[in-house]
Amino acid sequence: MNLRDYQSVAQRRKALEQELALNLSHIGTYSLDEQAASSKNCENMIGAAQIPLGIAGPLAVNGEHANGDFFLPLATTEGALVASVSRGCKAVSASGGTVTAAKRAGQSRGPVFSVSSQKERKKAREWIETNIKVLQETASKTSQHLHLEAVLVREVGQYLFVRFSFDTEDAMGMNMVTIATEAISQVIEKETGTTCLSVAGNFDIDKKAAWLNFIENRGFAVWAEAVIKKEILQTVLKTNADAVFDVWLAKCMIGSAMSGSMGYNAHYANIIAAFFIATGQDPAHVVEGSMGITTTKVLSGGDLYFSVYLPSVVIGTVGGGTSLETQKEALEIVGVNGAGKVEKFAEIIGGAVLAGELSLLASLAQGSLGEAHEKLGRGK
Repeated sequence: MNLRDYQSVAQRRKALEQELALNLSHIGTYSLDEQAASSKNCENMIGAAQIPLGIAGPLAVNGEHANGDFFLPLATTEGALVASVSRGCKAVSASGGTVTAAKRAGQSRGPVFSVSSQKERKKAREWIETNIKVLQETASKTSQHLHLEAVLVREVGQYLFVRFSFDTEDAMGMNMVTIATEAISQVIEKETGTTCLSVAGNFDIDKKAAWLNFIENRGFAVWAEAVIKKEILQTVLKTNADAVFDVWLAKCMIGSAMSGSMGYNAHYANIIAAFFIATGQDPAHVVEGSMGITTTKVLSGGDLYFSVYLPSVVIGTVGGGTSLETQKEALEIVGVNGAGKVEKFAEIIGGAVLAGELSLLASLAQGSLGEAHEKLGRGK
């Protein structure tokens, strides 16, 4: 990257920051609508817990649904996190941006049915697998914004587990799929003589780390990759490709295997949690978002290939906490508030995770993690 390239990136960043300043001039002036929040977001409401809200970026994203430079609202109490993600954004953007992709996996609900024998269990499974259309029609009657996409059946002992996966459009959709699954389960009980023990039988699997979500995906599967230039590694991240690769291999791969971790990554949960809280997502779904695999490769010339894979990103751009004033504003900063933008949101989240992951691994390679937290996390 030559001097002219650096100047171009710097000018674009300055223009974006000026535009953002105008858009942020009113943020925080809206108070929480207590009546609305207490009626659909929180019972026995006595107030609101404040969490500092910062901005990272801009991040250049070149995706299937997200294209452009994006600022990232992050709500956190961990000093150094926003600064670290911003540093990663700077390195990624100066290297040409991140290429992203997102695949809708669907929101799932997994009831468990009780059966008396293997014969009854087989009968119920066969009825379910040959009557998908009946179940789809039943689900569609509960909401016009929902469609049953896939059914996975597993059997053990006197139990039949069924995982229903739904397209919930732009909503995260847990309430929608629960209501639809209850209706479906009643049809299955009537037609097969089984008993639904629980509409949620941990076969969803919801708000827990599980290999089923890792393998089958849930919500959105998201990918992001970037090639970080040698000069950017040296000037922005103060390290080199070999050093980052060595830390990645020892930490994300070997260390994760030694500990039995489901997350072969450095800290996806940090970025997911801050982004989710800022934009009104269900914070409990950080559990699924913490799973994933980071990969790196040293390229010829000293550049670094860097990628992240998130198998289960459970998000929405309508409904739930997205209608709260501050969270709505945060979604507007990203440019994903409202219908038709959830895939774009998923890709931006992937890019944000990549930027945060890159910055942390570079800091570990440089040996500056403690110093950064001493300065930014303790105000020294």
